[in-house]
Amino acid sequence: FCQPGGWQLSKERKQPTFFVVVLTDIDSERHYCSCLTFYEAEINLQVRDLHVSIFKGMKENEGEEESGLIQPAEVFAPKSLVLVSRLDYPEIFRACLGLIYTVYVDSLNVSLETLIANLCSCLVPASGGSQ
Repeated sequence: FCQPGGWQLSKERKQPTFFVVVLTDIDSERHYCSCLTFYEAEINLQVRDLHVSIFKGMKENEGEEESGLIQPAEVFAPKSLVLVSRLDYPEIFRACLGLIYTVYVDSLNVSLETLIANLCSCLVPASGGSQ
């Protein structure tokens, strides 16, 4: 459910996307899955005989070496951050995932484990209660 359009490589870095999927378990309990998908350059990608739709129409050997290897940073792969909760707070979850994404992409001097632990320890007010 993280990548409903399928897992596909891209020749261009796409903008991050956010959406929420609601899953229902066997007890009819709802689980809200907030997904933030972004594209990251594949530095160590070594693919021979790649037959992906993004390369259709590419001239022979254009952007490729004779060995069939794709040059680094020419291909972007999707990655997803997912937050699963029984609470329906899409804007809060979007902000949390956006913060994790920013720390990751900008390589900020913050441990992702510490950041996630701090986010998980936050108290969220009850729906309809005071702020």
